[in-house]
Amino acid sequence: MIDYHLHLWSHSKPSTEATIEQLAAYCEKAAGNGVTEIAITEHFYRFREASALLKGFFRRYDASPVRSLMEEYWERNSTADLDQYVEVGLAAKKAGLPVVLGLEVDYYEGEMAGVAALLSGYPFDVLLGSIHWIQAWPFDHVDDPVVMAEWERVGVEPAWQGYTRALEELAASETVDVLAHPDLVKVAGHRPAVPEEYYDRMAEAAASHSMTAEVSSAGRRKPVNEIYPAPYLLDRFRALGIGVTTASDAHGLGDVADRAGELSQALKVAGYEELTRFSGRKPRATAL
Repeated sequence: MIDYHLHLWSHSKPSTEATIEQLAAYCEKAAGNGVTEIAITEHFYRFREASALLKGFFRRYDASPVRSLMEEYWERNSTADLDQYVEVGLAAKKAGLPVVLGLEVDYYEGEMAGVAALLSGYPFDVLLGSIHWIQAWPFDHVDDPVVMAEWERVGVEPAWQGYTRALEELAASETVDVLAHPDLVKVAGHRPAVPEEYYDRMAEAAASHSMTAEVSSAGRRKPVNEIYPAPYLLDRFRALGIGVTTASDAHGLGDVADRAGELSQALKVAGYEELTRFSGRKPRATAL
């Protein structure tokens, strides 16, 4: 098994310098749960380089409490140095740790060409692509009552429509390699009348742009209490020949390789026999 979605810093704490010791601890915890390779994939927005490129991004959307929240959140979190992060990842690989160097890249409407150009200058092994906000609404901040109140104002169907459209546009940008937690929009437990319509579009987007999909245990720690993706979507991925990675989306040592056995079982039920690993942004199949 692999864990291809790991963060070095939690949402509630400021960024610090990455260290080989931290990565070694992650590797040890992963090995204890049957995981033989990990990818560090910190959020792109955690770095000053992202702030310099995308400063004021959310101001393209109408002023609102959630836009203000996102602007403050961005300002508070964009403090790490991308070069230092990359140097530590490369040093860990050189030291023989089973680590691949990655990044989690959100969808920035109208800005993905600039993001791709900046990231092309770094020796990443894998880039995850995520949808964490619909316009300026960070719909997955499930502990924030202001954010959760937006579900009633926006509506479930429009939320799923906006999310799916953003995912399609992210895939079409071909900036990233893997669709992370591909149905994250279900995080709070809200589902449309016919979710299969959206799931079909998500699967077609991945297939059309030769993307890999992530199978993540993170949803089991959220109100939805279900892995990403839902069984129907995982079956669609399998039917379309879409490769998969497995992940915990841990934001600290405690959740590294969380429920790896459960993910393995879900993949076997769906008919998967292989996982997809990455090196230098090139995929390769490995036995499940």
